[in-house]
Amino acid sequence: MDHRSGQKSAAQYLYPPVDPYHQKMMDVGGGHQIYVEQCGRPDGVPVLVVHGGPGGGCSPAMRRYFDPAVYRIILFDQRGCGRSKPHASVEENTTWHLVADMEAIRADLKLGKVILFGGSWGATLALIYAITHPENTAHLVLRGVFTMTRAELDWFYGGGAGRFFPDLWDRVVSALPEAERGDIIGAYHRRLFSGNLAEEMRFARLWANWENALATIDSSLIGGEGPSDYARAFSRLENHYFVNLGFLEEDRWILKNRHRIEGIGADIVQGRFDMVCPPVAAFELAQGWKKARLNMVPMAGHALSEPGISAALVEVMDRLRP
Repeated sequence: MDHRSGQKSAAQYLYPPVDPYHQKMMDVGGGHQIYVEQCGRPDGVPVLVVHGGPGGGCSPAMRRYFDPAVYRIILFDQRGCGRSKPHASVEENTTWHLVADMEAIRADLKLGKVILFGGSWGATLALIYAITHPENTAHLVLRGVFTMTRAELDWFYGGGAGRFFPDLWDRVVSALPEAERGDIIGAYHRRLFSGNLAEEMRFARLWANWENALATIDSSLIGGEGPSDYARAFSRLENHYFVNLGFLEEDRWILKNRHRIEGIGADIVQGRFDMVCPPVAAFELAQGWKKARLNMVPMAGHALSEPGISAALVEVMDRLRP
């Protein structure tokens, strides 16, 4: 019997922990250095893992979705977060800088075509990279799809999700003067970049806790707080991207440019009860894309660590093995 089958804990679906065999800081210009690591098989099938946020950073757990005897696993911290430097910086930090960084990693490591593995904002960035560099994309594995549309941002920061979590939403809204509550993203932007560190930290925690609370279907996890430095980087970077609508030329840019990647295969794993990135975005992305498979996971929310999500992603990566 497969050691990952029939288990209820997410960790038991995953491959055993593996250490990186190569780590480095990569200079990408504009004063930025990004952290890059490799693990698994040095001559294996390359998979580039794209973390969420923006501003989330990669973690050792993200290495465990891939058979290390088959895959060459590349993880990196995007600009301004994780181990990348400078920390929490939004200078020269846009979607197009990140796409260029991904291409620089691919070229520097001589990877050829890569499988892109990303969830939430990581799915967004993977899609944008693939649309921009389809010739370098072998396959897309996407989780908790977010396509950076106004409708998605309005859902999460305009009161839609708040109808399901009114007590938690009230914490986000009540921290602001009533006159500013019509534009939560803009109001938080002013405070996250006020230059007053105490104020920035207070609103960073509120911003990050709102998303963290809704990430899992298990409501018993509501209320946990991450480290302060993580909260500040995550919240500043995410808000910076959202206030600028992902630095895309127009609303629904990904969907309008999907035709550029319809010749590439895609596996989309989506929690049926994802409150952060509702399933309609994954459904719309997959609809009419003949090479895309959409797996709606029942009784699962947004988080990568949801047991059903983890099991589905490992199954995909096992199926993609040559």
